[in-house]
Amino acid sequence: MPPYHLVAFVLAAVVVLILTPIVKSIGLKSGYVDLPDPRKVHKRPMVRLGGVSIFLGNLLALLIVWNLGAFGVLPQPVEYGIWGVTIGGLLFFLIGLADDLFTLPPLLRLGLQFAIATLAWWAGVRVDTFSIPWLGTFALGWVSLPFTTVWLVGMANAINFIDGLDGLAAGVSGIAAVVMLVVSLFMNQPGAALLAAALAGGALGFLRYNFNPAQIFMGDGGAYFLGFTLAGIGVIGLVKSVTTVAVLLPFLILAVPILDTSTVVFDRLRRGKSPFVADKRHFHHRLLNAGLSQRASVLFIYAVTLWVGSLAMAFSGMPGGGIYAIGATALMAYASWYAWKISRGNS
Repeated sequence: MPPYHLVAFVLAAVVVLILTPIVKSIGLKSGYVDLPDPRKVHKRPMVRLGGVSIFLGNLLALLIVWNLGAFGVLPQPVEYGIWGVTIGGLLFFLIGLADDLFTLPPLLRLGLQFAIATLAWWAGVRVDTFSIPWLGTFALGWVSLPFTTVWLVGMANAINFIDGLDGLAAGVSGIAAVVMLVVSLFMNQPGAALLAAALAGGALGFLRYNFNPAQIFMGDGGAYFLGFTLAGIGVIGLVKSVTTVAVLLPFLILAVPILDTSTVVFDRLRRGKSPFVADKRHFHHRLLNAGLSQRASVLFIYAVTLWVGSLAMAFSGMPGGGIYAIGATALMAYASWYAWKISRGNS
């Protein structure tokens, strides 16, 4: 079998590498830039349309491998699920792009997101059962719709929320997509693995221009697209597996944006603030306040993402998963020690 997953990864990365400077040039000429303000880290206007190149790279890669026959003949439910993730990702990207260009009201954005997530659920991107290790599998019934839509919308916004430092959202998404690619292949979900491969290539290719010091931002369009697609792949590629622990794997792989967003939203509500009003209480802000540089903060969060991803690989039962987890744990221990050392030096 041809290495379609590698082809999808490379194609997406190459398209993003080629298109991003073009998108940046168009953004500068049109004036669609993100201006500095007290809650933001960047100090100069930055083009915020990088999500256009990420989306187009992902789309072109999938169209090419589809034309090459990579998806083969799929059972109808699987095919519908793949289309649901792909078209849903397109619509989430368009919502974010509209917000980047025209600034949509938060409640309108949220309403549109839930409407699209509902359509994706109808197309087959749904969690019908919930498995708890040692307790068994439980049918969700009517709860499937709210459970699935909250997951899809929540992850799209979670990736957008962590997009506060150069390269953070793109790197976390790229690492998570690579882990989903590997685990989906192990669980015999080649269609979902192709989606993950293209997404990983696009996200990691974008780091060429987005890692500190960033030349361009992905904007809401890129963040919503990455978040929704990761959540969708988790549903059709991992949750659909017959293994008991499979339903927990997407939550583990995406634990960093999930925990960061949950903590920040609950904190805002506790203080009587709107969950949509941005502040500087995210995990990456706390690392900066502890004395870490932008690069060190981002690399530390990469290490955490890789660590939880390696735990997911181990829990999935794949060969060598335990070894990967041990190696990632050692890296995590070193990163934690390094961060502690810097914070102590600045205290």
